[in-house]
Amino acid sequence: MKLPWMALIAAFAFAQSPATVKQLMLDLIHPAANDILFFVNRGAPKTDAEWATVRRGALTLQESGDLLAMRNAQGDWAKDAKMLADVGAAGYQAAQAKDFNALAALTDSLDASCTTCHKQYRPNVFPQSKSGQGGSK
Repeated sequence: MKLPWMALIAAFAFAQSPATVKQLMLDLIHPAANDILFFVNRGAPKTDAEWATVRRGALTLQESGDLLAMRNAQGDWAKDAKMLADVGAAGYQAAQAKDFNALAALTDSLDASCTTCHKQYRPNVFPQSKSGQGGSK
């Protein structure tokens, strides 16, 4: 009877704590978004390796959105995380098909997925105006 409890205790003892939101943003989400935007703004990926970079970035965004949603599955946080995951999924499909036009069409959605969340959860990036509205414009 003691063996299952010992295994459970060992699992908790050796489990690493999950990445912080800051780590996800700095080490996964921001670089992945930049990889996609680089090709959209500089011209379509030309080689299989460049398309693989876009696919990896899109998949990273999709999975990161899911990871963020697991932290808080309610309200705006969950909606914002889903928006990121959805953009990543669409980007992955575009990259799989090597469809530059579909990829380029996602840039506004990608920007909105970041900006929408940051306006609410990073007020130092998007300070409130006198009218109480966040935003950089």
